[in-house]
Amino acid sequence: MNTSVTLAGVTLKNPIMTASGTFGSGMEYSEFVDLNELGAVVTKGVANVPWPGNNVPRVAEVRGGMLNAIGLQNPGIDTFVERDLKFLEDFDTKVIVNVCGHTEEEYLEVVDKLSDEKRVDMLEINISCPNVKEGGISFGTSPQGVEHITKVIKKHASQPVIMKLSPNVTSIAEIAKAAEAGGADVVSLINTITGMKIDIERQSFLLANKTGGMSGPAVHPVAVRMVYEVAQAVKIPIIGMGGCETAEDCIEMMLAGATAVSMGTANFYNPTATVDAVKGIEEYMVRHNIDDIQKIIGAVK
Repeated sequence: MNTSVTLAGVTLKNPIMTASGTFGSGMEYSEFVDLNELGAVVTKGVANVPWPGNNVPRVAEVRGGMLNAIGLQNPGIDTFVERDLKFLEDFDTKVIVNVCGHTEEEYLEVVDKLSDEKRVDMLEINISCPNVKEGGISFGTSPQGVEHITKVIKKHASQPVIMKLSPNVTSIAEIAKAAEAGGADVVSLINTITGMKIDIERQSFLLANKTGGMSGPAVHPVAVRMVYEVAQAVKIPIIGMGGCETAEDCIEMMLAGATAVSMGTANFYNPTATVDAVKGIEEYMVRHNIDDIQKIIGAVK
């Protein structure tokens, strides 16, 4: 039974990976999960310098999921390389580093510093960060902006580039096509959906930032629909994510067109969600007499 999948020439032993920002950089979950069992570990977003993140409170529970406005708090690229990448050297899994920035220059500084790091198999570029040079407009909300930043990063990157797409757009298929036109090797989707929660007793916002990114099982049907739409629009591989709690959720993503699947919010309340999904996919393949997982990718038309 073959459970391996390939993304831009990088072969994963299985399609299950972690969603950036929900698993630390692997170290934090290593006492609960054998990282060797995962297809890939996707790290929390890393910037050129340490980011303190947003004011608290910055997490709120909502029906069917959660809101977060962490603000991409991270220790910066230098600490990340010395501490987190060094830790991951001991594990037999692929490592995908999520990169964030406010400007082109900030993204490129991180990409350049990672270019010689042998432990980094792929880069995932978070293009939902505010572009301060463009009046706070996110890089990822216009096709022109997506194509441009993708081209710029591809010129500097030595590893395959995954562009992580925002769902907060009119047409995610158009955004995906722009990433493909810019030279992206893979696209990952969806990032969180912008939401808000108000405490009616205190008559105040639950998040200091007022709005936050919604994730969790409630967004799953939206994510599946967007993965399917993108699969019809581009030829490059897709990493699907959004509300995947179980093996069944991950299989649904793959049937819609995803080659691999990231699991995120589920890690917060079930630390073994990822390895449970790996086992569940194998059981599904046995039950349906599937000898190669490639056969289910995009099988539903």
